[in-house]
Amino acid sequence: MELLPLDTEQFWKDDALAHKDYCFSADAPQVALGIRMSDECVFAELNEEGDPWGHTPYDRRIDLNKRYNDKAEKIVGKRLLKETFTPPEAELPEPKRIGEVFGGTYLWHHSTEWLEGSTSTPKELEALLDKIDKMDLRSFILPPDWEKQKKMKFEEYGTTPAPLRHIRGPVTLACSVYGIENLIFLLFEEPDLAKRFSDTIANVIISMKEIMDAESGSEEYGFYFSDDNCCMLNLEMYEYFGYPILKKVFDRFCPDPEHMRFQHSDSAMEHLLPILSRLNFKEVNFGPTVTIDKIREYMPNSMISGCIAPYTFMKNKNEHIIAEVKRDCQMAKQYGRGVNLATAGSINNGSLLESMRTVMWAIVEYGRY
Repeated sequence: MELLPLDTEQFWKDDALAHKDYCFSADAPQVALGIRMSDECVFAELNEEGDPWGHTPYDRRIDLNKRYNDKAEKIVGKRLLKETFTPPEAELPEPKRIGEVFGGTYLWHHSTEWLEGSTSTPKELEALLDKIDKMDLRSFILPPDWEKQKKMKFEEYGTTPAPLRHIRGPVTLACSVYGIENLIFLLFEEPDLAKRFSDTIANVIISMKEIMDAESGSEEYGFYFSDDNCCMLNLEMYEYFGYPILKKVFDRFCPDPEHMRFQHSDSAMEHLLPILSRLNFKEVNFGPTVTIDKIREYMPNSMISGCIAPYTFMKNKNEHIIAEVKRDCQMAKQYGRGVNLATAGSINNGSLLESMRTVMWAIVEYGRY
């Protein structure tokens, strides 16, 4: 792959200015770059064996990231990945997650985590919601020896519980624990139960966040959702089921304009933009078919992170990467800035540092304001 000519030192100086005011700053000299790679990418880059989404031993993770960063400095002029991590002995036991509250089980299959549900009929769903209504949520999600572990880990290592800032869902959650087709039929055939399902998801998110914020001592505002499966619902279904959940959560935890409201959905969910536009997102990251011009029509004030297709970035073909960066830069200039140029979805193993440099080169070539 050709390494394109680039003054990386000047690029990063300009990029720092480009991120001001959520990438809307009139002082920005160029379109902002959102790509910072990911821990998954070390294996292909360094020609090392490993499971990108699985467990990597602590010492090996540090070694891989340091070696990767040594290479990144030479190619893109910046160390990109973390080199310090909480050692395993300092970590707190993990609280249960929202999928487990809804009766699901998190499983690893083909190096990917999946949430497997336990209900598939309206009767089973109703029984599950009855159970959740009676649940002592704090006792359920926190491990039995939580207080002892929290005290010990803090005294020995200074470890504190993490606040809750993000969940996968709500439509993705509902599709996982109940089934995609089942959810669609439920919305048609039993709208009252579907509404109860939606209300319960919202209430559980709010309660879990309040619990974990209290445990962490955090008073920060902001929340974001990763909801790939939102594309499975049409506009009316989403307005009935998904939208009220985001509205309740955002109204509770992000009530002011400066608070972070963010959604990632790397799917073809353009049809939902009229509804999502009501939520006043601070930032969005949507699927590669949902391009800047389409988003801007409904979200004039949201920072758009995207819209390079992750598979384009991972294939490491300069001409294809440049074409998509050029498109996005032209749209950023046409539609009033506010673009943080990134992939429309995860950066996967196989995506090379040379491809990141190509994106940087294309920003200088086509993205100067």
